Amino acid sequence: MFDNRADAGQKLARAVEKFRASDPLVLALPRGGVVVGAEIAHKLGCELDVVLVKKLRAPDNPELAFGAIGEDGHSFVNREIAQMVGTDQSYIDSEIEERHGEIKQQSRAYRKVRPRILPAGRTVMLVDDGLATGATMIAAVQTISLSSPQKIVVAVPVSSPEALQTLKSMPEVNDVVCLSTPGWFGGVGQFYRDFTQVSDEDVIEILKTFA
Repeated sequence: MFDNRADAGQKLARAVEKFRASDPLVLALPRGGVVVGAEIAHKLGCELDVVLVKKLRAPDNPELAFGAIGEDGHSFVNREIAQMVGTDQSYIDSEIEERHGEIKQQSRAYRKVRPRILPAGRTVMLVDDGLATGATMIAAVQTISLSSPQKIVVAVPVSSPEALQTLKSMPEVNDVVCLSTPGWFGGVGQFYRDFTQVSDEDVIEILKTFA
């Protein structure tokens, strides 16, 4: 159990201290992951940027992701989950279009204060506040791998065992750091005493401190 995202970030920062020498680029998943990533970037004295990824939401449960889409339009769909929640191709296409539009709006707001940092040749640390299905992180890995980083490290405070195993099995991922993998996993928020929603304004203020 973490007090809040800042507490999780501080604890995770100690676990990724071994990567300090490689001067990693911390790429955080908005919005909650940015609070966690900021703590790591402060502790390691490295750069912080965002990787813009949106989960594709199940029709009757927007908190459940059946896939995700990245800033460059690259999408990942977990066909097993998509079928389980009753989506058809028309719904999937509509959700991809809507979520990509939201990413474009987010990008315009964020990039005004933090121009995109290219990950080519860098050790990239992808950070989020937790993994449930892992869909957004999978999309983030696939998106960033297209930019030719030297190494991809996934770092999260908590994850479901299934999502963690999927990330570890991805050939693009060089290392995974996770503090907790509880056997029963209802949602990321259950492992935080304070899981207050993070706004775009909060993210922008954090990015300004690293600009």
